[in-house]
Amino acid sequence: MIPEIRAWFNSHFSNEKYLQLVQYLEHWYNMPIAFRIAESPFFIPPILKERLLDACEEISSFILDPEFKNHTKEALLNAEIVVPGEDEHTIFLQMDFAVCLDENGEAFPQLIEIQGFPSVYFFQWMVGQAYRKVYNIPENLTSYFKDISTEQYSEMLRNAIVGEEDPRHVVLLEIEPEKQTTYIDMLSTSRELNIPCICVTKVIKSGKKLYYSDSNGEKIEIRKIYNRVIFDELQSRKDLKLQFSFSEELDVEWVGHPNWFYRISKYCLPLLKSRCVPNTFFLKDLDTWPKDLQNYVLKPLYSFAGSGVVIDLNPEVLDAITDPENYILQRKVEYAAVIKSPDDKVKCEIRMLMLWPKGAEKPEILNNLVRMSKGKMVGVKYNKDKTWVGGSVGFFEK
Repeated sequence: MIPEIRAWFNSHFSNEKYLQLVQYLEHWYNMPIAFRIAESPFFIPPILKERLLDACEEISSFILDPEFKNHTKEALLNAEIVVPGEDEHTIFLQMDFAVCLDENGEAFPQLIEIQGFPSVYFFQWMVGQAYRKVYNIPENLTSYFKDISTEQYSEMLRNAIVGEEDPRHVVLLEIEPEKQTTYIDMLSTSRELNIPCICVTKVIKSGKKLYYSDSNGEKIEIRKIYNRVIFDELQSRKDLKLQFSFSEELDVEWVGHPNWFYRISKYCLPLLKSRCVPNTFFLKDLDTWPKDLQNYVLKPLYSFAGSGVVIDLNPEVLDAITDPENYILQRKVEYAAVIKSPDDKVKCEIRMLMLWPKGAEKPEILNNLVRMSKGKMVGVKYNKDKTWVGGSVGFFEK
């Protein structure tokens, strides 16, 4: 979208360089990547950058409201698991925006989702460096919204996750992490922060304390948990045998308390009123369905990675829902095909990766994640056998 940069990139692009990009990333930790990396970064024009920053600030003001917890208390009433010891604010925050066009044909962000749960912060640290290295991205372009280096970015995450604690007592917790699609991010987090990546089934409980066994068989106390466990996956895995319960009082500090997954989620969307937020309703609050139902999308409140989303709606689908309190109806937005590839144009969505360290007044935007698509939706099943689609990162002029 920065025309001269896009023209430069496309004129120098080759499939050989793309293969180098993927190999560079996979050789980093000698680990195959289980999702598709897009051939190109997204070059963010100044007007879109400013609009993204403005949108994030406007939406953050709702989260900063002293009454935010009161506004979102019902989110925990329907939560599958409520975890004790909730902190004052989330540590991690992301906002997903579709890149659309305004009435003047200029790029304009539309909020699709919001999350108070960790994302792939370390993989985006990797992929930004990989694009820069393989494609010789100009030095005046950056993916960081603060004036920081890659080393400073990593250090900020270290301070938020590990802090003053001995890394041996900090764990990244997930369900069978090696089997997760985003394991490369967990591996990077583990290596760079020198913390173990632990499956929930490997956690040992004694009294209110949790432990894990290291590679030497030594029992190590867990004092901090960087939580990556999604509770709907945990609830569906009846085969898992845990020695502890998330809902009991434990002597651990949650880095990214699990309750924020519910509070800062699609639950917030009907509560937000802004030009950058499509009209959204709690399904339970609607007495009749919109007449233009084809212009809406149905979303479960707490699904992850697009699970359960219905984009082709009819009244029968809505009438069949027995738990409307767990769904929202969101007006569709028209993604703009703004990225010029060698054969056709590509749509994209940008996730603003934010961090809110303890003691800080408000969250700050650090980095971003871009997902490129040629399909009906941004997602793997809508982009099979297509090129110039998948995960990427946005660069903009400093």
